[in-house]
Amino acid sequence: MTGQIRLGAGILNQTPLDWEGNLRRVIAAIDQARSQRVAILCLPELCLTGYGCEDLFLADHVVKTAWSMLQQLIPHTVGIAVTAGLPVLLNGYVHNAAAMLVDGRLLGLSLKQNLANDGLHYEPRWFRAWPRYTQTLHHSACGSIPAGDLRYQICGLQIGLEICEDAWVADRPGRRLAAAGVDVILNPSASHFAFGKQSQRERLVLEGSEQFDCCYVYANLVGNESGRAIYDGGGMIADSGRMLLSGQRLRFGEVQVIWAEVTAGSETSANESDATVNSGGAIPLIRSSWGISASASATVVKEQPVAVERQDAATVRAEEFTRAVALGLFDYLRKSRSQGFVISMSGGADSTACAVLVRAAVELAFRELDANARQQLLGHLRDLASCSDANALTARLLTGVYQGTCNSSETTRHAAEQVTRALGAVFLELDVDGLVNSYRAAIEQAIGRQLNWQHDDIALQNIQARTRSPSVWMLANLQGALLLATSNRSEASVGYTTMDGDTSGGLSPIAGIDKDYLRSWLQIMQTQGAAGIGPFPVLQLVNEQQPTAELRPGQYGQTDEGDLMPYAVLERIEQLAIRERRAPVEVMQIMVAEQPRQPVLQLTAWIRRFYQLWSSSQWKRERIAPSFHLDEHNVDPRTWCRFPILSGGFRHELDEMDYRAAELGTEPQS
Repeated sequence: MTGQIRLGAGILNQTPLDWEGNLRRVIAAIDQARSQRVAILCLPELCLTGYGCEDLFLADHVVKTAWSMLQQLIPHTVGIAVTAGLPVLLNGYVHNAAAMLVDGRLLGLSLKQNLANDGLHYEPRWFRAWPRYTQTLHHSACGSIPAGDLRYQICGLQIGLEICEDAWVADRPGRRLAAAGVDVILNPSASHFAFGKQSQRERLVLEGSEQFDCCYVYANLVGNESGRAIYDGGGMIADSGRMLLSGQRLRFGEVQVIWAEVTAGSETSANESDATVNSGGAIPLIRSSWGISASASATVVKEQPVAVERQDAATVRAEEFTRAVALGLFDYLRKSRSQGFVISMSGGADSTACAVLVRAAVELAFRELDANARQQLLGHLRDLASCSDANALTARLLTGVYQGTCNSSETTRHAAEQVTRALGAVFLELDVDGLVNSYRAAIEQAIGRQLNWQHDDIALQNIQARTRSPSVWMLANLQGALLLATSNRSEASVGYTTMDGDTSGGLSPIAGIDKDYLRSWLQIMQTQGAAGIGPFPVLQLVNEQQPTAELRPGQYGQTDEGDLMPYAVLERIEQLAIRERRAPVEVMQIMVAEQPRQPVLQLTAWIRRFYQLWSSSQWKRERIAPSFHLDEHNVDPRTWCRFPILSGGFRHELDEMDYRAAELGTEPQS
């Protein structure tokens, strides 16, 4: 048979262990694809269970329930071929599988051969990698089903699979599939968002289609699936090095299907016998007699990729950041069934950024979801029906609270109020000075002396931040809302944050981004906006300030960078020391070369301070609320960066740095 065959990629917003919801969305994607006359539909990795089940992949009942969901799905695949991902138990080990369902029957189980084991991923903890060229049978009530390294003949096409990480390794399964003669490679993925990562995916898809001389279909999860990771969606279909279709990324909808047409090969080429590849292995061909009439007509207009103007790197990054965190917040709200957000507004950059991102989530939800979709996703919210526009929903969802002490300024109070109101949120103000003084008086009485700023600086600063926590938690509890912690990654790196104070919250949306970037992003949001959100001229009230915790009396002139170092310097040291894992002496040598006008004494002082604060602050990073993973490296020990809570603090390495600094002709920092 020859003719035009429609290949589709289904983009799904799934939730771990939401069995009925996940199955409903899978069926909705199949129904949508069938209505568009798609013949072969690729769905994301582990779409029946959700990708983020963590250690429950090792639970027998989860594997059994996933298989039960697959049986319920099979009848819905009449008239279409579909891949659906789930964990499968074989020979005592759990495998990451993609079931090939064709016209109401299970044809085979393709098993993942390369497991992701870096950054967010711990797949070898749960799954066993499947060896190449190996096959077995999965025995169940469905009969004995081929499983392993397989290819399929469907609709006159030979089809193989690369499951997510399979495409990211040097020795891709696609090379062996190409040698075996496949026409189409399907890639069910769960690839999380990170800045700039989409260009890597596009390269893998395009190079795969070109090098393997095939059509390549990539399907990904979308949204905040399980709390920390945000998925891009953005399915792609390419043919022989040419991108046929690329779907919009970071969409708010739960289900999207994109498709493109390819020409099916002849019956002769499609029915070739099992191919033997260069290494001597074989990949069996599992044949299906089902096919789609090549002359079938369709009335649906093919979706085209969204036209995007060429933008500079700063604008692209601002767009990605805005959409990714907004989507993460929206999904976290609805999946946790919370009634809204509460933010302790300080009048500074961090709390302001959190508030702007909540507003972005609301605006994007109204832009991308119709009233029925909003009702379906946010139906748990009280009084949702009365929220007819973004302003009304923002007022319903977001409360900003300014909690001043005697050390707070009118500048920050005014900024906090004006920003909160301009965004459409509810503004509240509390004076917590009396509470601070009561704690101070109680301790002074207990220890028998007066506290003062010369000897008790840290304790006097921290009690102000901690005193703000109970009242804002109480407000969040009264509203059934999520309290957002406002710590950023720079503060987490050096512990410049008060535990049980400004770290208080159930979610920390900006803990994966550095302060230097947040400040530049707020400038963009003030003047031009991003992702169609803003601009917000009121942000000038924040952007014109020097960041300050305002925990010391005004005469001390406290600023964040005065307490630490310039944020741009901090970000560069963190990049070299933590992401690139360089020793202090290497960091010094690089920074001396990069900043020749900066005194070596000053650079070594900042580097020493970073390493010392980093080492003593690991216990704080262990306790920071869940945060979004926004680039390939972060400081969250539960996702990327593990470090001992107790350590030698780089004393040996810092001494070596000082020795090398002395060789450069300056006195070392002691």
